[in-house]
Amino acid sequence: MTTQIYIQNQPIAILSVNKEDYISLTDMAHSQMQEHIIFKWMSLKSTIEYLGEWEALYNPNFNYTEFGTIRNMAESGEFKCSIHQ
Repeated sequence: MTTQIYIQNQPIAILSVNKEDYISLTDMAHSQMQEHIIFKWMSLKSTIEYLGEWEALYNPNFNYTEFGTIRNMAESGEFKCSIHQ
């Protein structure tokens, strides 16, 4: 179930799954006109490694080969991850 809260008149989505709440970082960045902060965070090598570990633990269809390519690009500084679909 998704609900919204408003902070300084900006909507922030909250997704509830199994009694756990998840706040949209993208909405928070948009509300502060700081989308580039999320963009930079998602392109950090440490973030890419964290996301890879998370996927390895919780995604039975995780593509290790493709992730290896992305991780190598992140290490070289060539990788830029988008927050847009």
